[in-house]
Amino acid sequence: MLTFTAALFDMDGTILDSMGVWADVDRAFFKLRGMEVPEDYAHSISGLSFRQTAVYTKERFNLPESVDEILDEWNEMCEKEYVNNVPLKPDAEKYLLFLKKKGVKLAVATALPERLFKPALQRNGVYHLFDAFASTDEAGERKSTGKVYLLAADRLHVNPSDCCVFEDITDGILGAKAAGMKAVLVKDWANEKSVKESRHLADAYLEAYGEWIE
Repeated sequence: MLTFTAALFDMDGTILDSMGVWADVDRAFFKLRGMEVPEDYAHSISGLSFRQTAVYTKERFNLPESVDEILDEWNEMCEKEYVNNVPLKPDAEKYLLFLKKKGVKLAVATALPERLFKPALQRNGVYHLFDAFASTDEAGERKSTGKVYLLAADRLHVNPSDCCVFEDITDGILGAKAAGMKAVLVKDWANEKSVKESRHLADAYLEAYGEWIE
């Protein structure tokens, strides 16, 4: 079992069982423009901030909408799901409570904007468990640079070496290691294709939170 005094959690696919929402948003977004979702799209935007994803999408597909208009469209398409429906992953709440009882500090480190992750965490009753929040939009760089995790650690007032990052994507694992932190790859149905390339980069692989609750 890994030892750490601070745990930094990604949201989509790690704490929140929300990847299906984004698959639906992608399909609807491209369908409105007479296109199918490219096979490499999800992989290409993995680890980017919300705004960086909009910039990438606009430039790659030469879209006439502004970056802000694309962001507004995505927010409108998925906000109701985060506010009303997106659940936690199985045993995620129990694991967060388990860590809190052990005195571990908890932080969010995500590419999601606060307007999406905050209501989802509040509705599921776990928002108050987190001691700090950081986003890639605030950090200004994609996850693989590690900057968002360093920002979260700074807000927790802990050393990077004392942190463990929980992530479901390769960029997140790379970023955690770049920041000098431990990294746990969390299983999610959406990352099945990338597990082989990222599992060996992580310090541990977690199939279900219940496995780590003593």
